[in-house]
Amino acid sequence: MPERVRGIRSGELAPGPSTPGMRRSQALATERVWAGVVHTEAGAFSGWHHHGEHESVIYVATGALRMESGEGGLDVFDAQPGDFVYVPPYSVHREGNTTDGVATLVVTRSGLGPSVVNVEGPDG
Repeated sequence: MPERVRGIRSGELAPGPSTPGMRRSQALATERVWAGVVHTEAGAFSGWHHHGEHESVIYVATGALRMESGEGGLDVFDAQPGDFVYVPPYSVHREGNTTDGVATLVVTRSGLGPSVVNVEGPDG
């Protein structure tokens, strides 16, 4: 029998996997999918990390997202509210909020294994 459709209310979010500089709230985690909301304080940047074999799609709801990736972290993409960012598997990156207010991001990931792997730097 197929699994039933379920809803998750905003008050039901749980703390998500941790990376310094950002606060993840988990709506759903199954064997192959992770979904949640990320809040980054004004001017803050996350630590360097990747998402293992997960593909990630990020939607910028409020604030801004500066995504740094690539060799030496020199590939930079600045996303504004309404923009999406795709992060391929094993892509080391860090995220920052370049605004004066809290940035809110909606994130979905699909893959297997750990959804967050923290590393020392952009080439980690």
